[in-house]
Amino acid sequence: MKVAPDAPARAPASTPAASTSGRGSSLSGGRLIVAGIVIAIVAGVALRFVTRSDLWLDEALSVNIAKLPLDQLREALRHDGAPPLYYLLLHGWIQVFGSGDVAVRALSGVFSVATLPIAWWCGQRLGGRRLGWVAVLVFVSSPYAIRYATESRMYSMQMFLVLAGYLALVRALERPALGRLALVAVIASALMYTQYWSMYLLAVVGIGLVFRAVRAPTLDERRAARSVIVAMIAAGITFLPWLTTFQYQLAHTGTPWGDPILPTSGFADSIIGFAGGADHSEAFVFLLPILLLPLLALFGRAVDNRRVELDLHTVPGIRWELAAAVGGLGLGLMAAYAGGTAFEARYAAIAFPLFALAIAYGTLVFADRRLFVGVVVVVTILGFGGGARAAYEQRTQASQSADYIRAHARPGDVVVYCPDQLAPDTSRLLAGGPRLTQFTFPSFDSPKFVDWVDYADRNRRTDPAVFARKTLQRAGRRTIWYVNVEGYRNVIGKCDAVGAALAAARPGAVARVAPDNDLFEFMGLTEYPAR
Repeated sequence: MKVAPDAPARAPASTPAASTSGRGSSLSGGRLIVAGIVIAIVAGVALRFVTRSDLWLDEALSVNIAKLPLDQLREALRHDGAPPLYYLLLHGWIQVFGSGDVAVRALSGVFSVATLPIAWWCGQRLGGRRLGWVAVLVFVSSPYAIRYATESRMYSMQMFLVLAGYLALVRALERPALGRLALVAVIASALMYTQYWSMYLLAVVGIGLVFRAVRAPTLDERRAARSVIVAMIAAGITFLPWLTTFQYQLAHTGTPWGDPILPTSGFADSIIGFAGGADHSEAFVFLLPILLLPLLALFGRAVDNRRVELDLHTVPGIRWELAAAVGGLGLGLMAAYAGGTAFEARYAAIAFPLFALAIAYGTLVFADRRLFVGVVVVVTILGFGGGARAAYEQRTQASQSADYIRAHARPGDVVVYCPDQLAPDTSRLLAGGPRLTQFTFPSFDSPKFVDWVDYADRNRRTDPAVFARKTLQRAGRRTIWYVNVEGYRNVIGKCDAVGAALAAARPGAVARVAPDNDLFEFMGLTEYPAR
């Protein structure tokens, strides 16, 4: 990373207006711009705290783990595969604000809002106040940032830490005072304890620091880099108490719910995710500016109000930030593919903050003020188009099954989930209804959790006919409510086989909810009547 921000100087200086009417027009335009920025910030902040969706699997699972007593947290996470910091914070948050949908998601919203002033500082350092406000607009309208601001998961917190860490790193390289170095160490440690993919970004930054410690042009710059390396090593030492749990998770959890993909596909999925997701048509419109602007930031330079020249050697400004973003994400994708683990666009949260800065920086190549403002407005509006959908769309079908069960089940009825991944969010919605017996395929576990330890092997060893027979024994003469869907990896064919065995023993089964695969998480409900 660089010691000091490169001078923006990407566009020629503008000529002061000569007439009073020109100044008046400029003032009027300035007021409109200020009003537009205020409206965008208010709208973006509001979208981070409003969502009509029920919690989906990962969110409900996070809340259930966070609600456990602290002395049970490590063991629960051994079976989940995640680091502890977000869960510790969510545990305390729940103690104060409760565990309702709005309450648990608000923690992510707070982290996302807290990212906005940091985005301003980062943009201001890179290219002055103008770029600071553009960076805020990119972040505040981003469908990717809004999506994870409205989920009770750690990704909004991770984006906050990445951007705060970038700012802390640049300041430490400028002047490696003890306080600044300590802040770098604290943020690096927090990133490792928040989401494991952060390690790939930290590794790439570490490589860059080593290069700088050896090749920087001045002795002071080399010494500063060495000091920051020491801070990063200190951060690594703080991870040692968690190391045995991390090793166990590596050996036994992973991502049994998905298949590995090529790194190139992962990059494509990440960019589409930044634009709002492949399921949304507006994302493909937004793809053009979020691809073009970082490239212009890296290679473009304004010649005059009408022309931009390209320098294939890259121009100063954002090159190190983009290198860290692309390098960290690329390293993670290659490691995931080599290790046979899956990838989802949410893991690209390690790269998004720096990528968003590059989007903002790319607007500086437009020397004409009207064109510059127009590009920023288009990016902001297109971002909000996907952001509004991200905030308001329903993400799970769980409520349809839960509503029907609550309305028709009797105390003592049995609810069975196949696979177990359908259980945490559905069972959460059944709380407060009739007293029911609930368990999951393959191990008759609590519906509140999913045990990812050796998940594929446990599913492979489970005989659907035996599971169905034991289910019938537990149900006795009670109604069985079967929440299920086919197609989940490592369970393919199993859930249908369980359903067929239940139907053979309980004639008259009725499908009450049909799976709706237009939703992010879909499922069906079948009733096997009491005998």
